Amino acid sequence: MQHPETRLALHHARAADLRAEAHAHALAAGVEPARDLRTRVGWTLVEVGLRLATPKPVLVHQQLGH
Repeated sequence: MQHPETRLALHHARAADLRAEAHAHALAAGVEPARDLRTRVGWTLVEVGLRLATPKPVLVHQQLGH
């Protein structure tokens, strides 16, 4: 069984390797980082959340002659 700190160090090393591999692939494929998409999706989620959290105004209709 591995010590938790050893396991964490291996995890960080593997994550760094995967990020480097993904970056190298993106450079070779000519792909731009997905930050623009992530930003748009993020702000869309904020907008949806605000719409859900904001109560809708209640319209009161006056009945004339009844």
